[in-house]
Amino acid sequence: MKAAYTKPFLTAAFIILVDQIIKIWVRKHMFLGEEIRFLGNRGMLHYTENNGMAFGMELGGELGKLALTLFRIVAVCGIGYALVFLIKHKYHRGLIMMVALILAGALGNIIDSTFYGIIYHYAGVFHGRVVDMFYFPLLTGQFPNWVPLWGGEEYIFFRPVFNLADAAISIGVIMILLNQKRYFKHEEPEVSSPNSEMVEE
Repeated sequence: MKAAYTKPFLTAAFIILVDQIIKIWVRKHMFLGEEIRFLGNRGMLHYTENNGMAFGMELGGELGKLALTLFRIVAVCGIGYALVFLIKHKYHRGLIMMVALILAGALGNIIDSTFYGIIYHYAGVFHGRVVDMFYFPLLTGQFPNWVPLWGGEEYIFFRPVFNLADAAISIGVIMILLNQKRYFKHEEPEVSSPNSEMVEE
């Protein structure tokens, strides 16, 4: 049984480690708002920090920040319990790995919001800012004037700036949604009968 735990938890630990290495490097070598382009205008490191949820979304105020961090901690405990449950009950390996990705992503951002304020001397515990850096504005243009609400306005796809932890969560959730029939396939127990090839003693 121990071997069943090794791969998902090692995968989660590896993602957390790489996520933190990237964030620490960005903090040490870039200033807020700086960009390092590696795919021209379509892909770059863009150093930003946010107080809230994934992809730069925020929950306002100090109380909102505290509530979000505490919610993340509770959610991670729940995800960790779910991962152990799935492994114990021998669920689909793909599902187990996707839940491990979600766990890693959640833990990666919790480290920022819980400890970065103290480590970098700008806030107390649970009030740190999450470091984001990956930015891929793949498509840019302008909405036609006849489009309701946004007519004439500029659009960018993909606009959010994110980190490796955000990507791990997104991949895990999307893959579970796409493969739910395979991951949650209901197997009917075989009913024994006198004509069965194998008869239990």
